[in-house]
Amino acid sequence: MWYHKPVIKEELLQSLPNLKIVASSGVGIDHLDLNLLSSYGVKLSNTPFVVSTDTADLGMALMLASSRRLVEGHQMAVSPDTEYFPANWLGAEVSGATLGIVGMGTVGYKVAERAKAFEMKILYHNRNQRNKEEESAVGAIYCKKIDDLLQQSDFVLLSVVLTPQTQKLIGKRELALMKPTATLINISRGLVVDQEALVEALQNKVIKAAALDVTYPEPLPRDHPLLKLKNVIITPHIGSATEKTRRLMMENMMESIQAGLTGLPIPNEVL
Repeated sequence: MWYHKPVIKEELLQSLPNLKIVASSGVGIDHLDLNLLSSYGVKLSNTPFVVSTDTADLGMALMLASSRRLVEGHQMAVSPDTEYFPANWLGAEVSGATLGIVGMGTVGYKVAERAKAFEMKILYHNRNQRNKEEESAVGAIYCKKIDDLLQQSDFVLLSVVLTPQTQKLIGKRELALMKPTATLINISRGLVVDQEALVEALQNKVIKAAALDVTYPEPLPRDHPLLKLKNVIITPHIGSATEKTRRLMMENMMESIQAGLTGLPIPNEVL
């Protein structure tokens, strides 16, 4: 499966009685019915580890681009109407700021490693607290309650798996807890954020900005209000989109398929 295609429905499984394994690219499996696959005796694999480095890089890129207003700056610099650069056109500091990471899995932890180099104060909220050695290595402080993280962070970065529990994890209430100078960064799944609430928060300056690699749907309708806001950066779900990583993803999928067909243990099997 690449870009969630082909869609795995019961009709397809019924038409493929000899199907042994589905290899899905990327980390997320929210597009798959695990119970349905299991009922047909079909195994599942994904590619969770090879995407983490590039996705963490993109998270930092979005943070920097949004805080320093790079898209707006580029448009100003190349516009035929620009006669001078205003001296009071300012961005926000990343170095020394507070970063709150929601979801400290493989990707979230790699973001923390990068943020440490920017001398950021790192807070994180996760289902389970990391061990003390891992926390100490990046200087991360655990927030058992997400509210504490939201209230303190200058940047809130979402790196969670989409589940029924995380769908619309960030809504109107959570956005209202954030600083009016804060930026929301989403590199997980669009449905983790209530988009209507986000539009309202951005329009009313409840938060300062948003940088999104994911939305729902993808792409957004061309008249969607998020596309009209200057304080929003949107990229086309490119967390893992480098030549090396995409090749490694395909190699991982092929290894899983070969193992599944020969009865060997499946690398990255989703259980």
